[in-house]
Amino acid sequence: MSHVRTGAERLAADPTLAGGVRLGLITNPTGVLPDLTPTPDALIAAGVPLTALFGPEHGLRGTAQASFGENDAVDARTGLPVHDTYKHSGQALDRLIEASGVDTLLFDIADVGTRFYTYVWTMYDLLESAARLGVRFVVLDRPNPLGGTVQEGPVLDPAYASFVGRFPLPIRHGRTVGELATLFGFDVELRVVEMEGWRRGMSFAETGLAWVMPSVNMPTPDTALVYPGTGLFEGTNFSEGRGTTRPFELVGAPYVDERFAPALTALDLPGVRFRETWFTPTFHKHAGLPVRGVQLHVHDREAFRPVMTGLSMLHVARVLYPDDLRWAGPELFMDHLWGSGTLTRCLEAGGDPRDLCPPPGRPEGRLLYGDRP
Repeated sequence: MSHVRTGAERLAADPTLAGGVRLGLITNPTGVLPDLTPTPDALIAAGVPLTALFGPEHGLRGTAQASFGENDAVDARTGLPVHDTYKHSGQALDRLIEASGVDTLLFDIADVGTRFYTYVWTMYDLLESAARLGVRFVVLDRPNPLGGTVQEGPVLDPAYASFVGRFPLPIRHGRTVGELATLFGFDVELRVVEMEGWRRGMSFAETGLAWVMPSVNMPTPDTALVYPGTGLFEGTNFSEGRGTTRPFELVGAPYVDERFAPALTALDLPGVRFRETWFTPTFHKHAGLPVRGVQLHVHDREAFRPVMTGLSMLHVARVLYPDDLRWAGPELFMDHLWGSGTLTRCLEAGGDPRDLCPPPGRPEGRLLYGDRP
């Protein structure tokens, strides 16, 4: 089976694509070649002059849970210093990059296609620092596992910018990391090492690439597919399935009863079915408690609309359990996930949040891959 050639694979075959003499690589376990050789190893073997490694949220090795990074260290395999970028921005991130001594930053991390997933905002902050410091920036492009033909959900209101959204994008943004870097528009010497063979309508399975977990709670492409919708439950006291083997596909709460699954099924949402289930999270919300809820089973990925599905689930939860459903997480977390305060205001007023979701569209503007067949 043929596979999409990622930017990392192309750079390992032709080190001149990056340029620079002191290169720092921002990566994590998703930074691998098709044969699963880690990108740092492959680039060093190819003669790319790497002098430092940088890790995002969850860390270079991917060991940390959400909202954590890994400490600075020395990578045992390559001997390179490792710098933790998580929760560094502005001048603090500038100082970290300056101390590393690099003249070029390489970015090789797989995104999941959802605005409130943090890796693209690590890239955003690093691009901003690179622009201030005069450091070159090279993105080694990778597929968007949700494809590139559909955008869904509201565009972020800049007043609600945070580390789960720094730039006006819809929740499901439909772009690759290379396209996002170009869209952000920083005054920086930017190069995208484009993929070869990627088409916007591809499912991840069609890329021929191995799925490497982008983070500890993103185990499969199915997880990524539902995440733009069920990820909104992170802002509530519902469990979004963390602490189970099917995070974001399992959603429930101790106060859910026998009405929840039939009410969701009655909506006849496109591309998805709901199965009543029980689960006991081993950590995070309701750890150790039996939780009643549903598992989402996507049977038609082309018809499935994850954001509208998530809003429909929130609406049913609010109608059935008005005295139990609560906001959770840091202050204004749901507003930051949604990208404005309209969702919380709507639910608190008893409105239908599905009215807030614009019709799905297509990515517009400069697209590196156009509509290639």
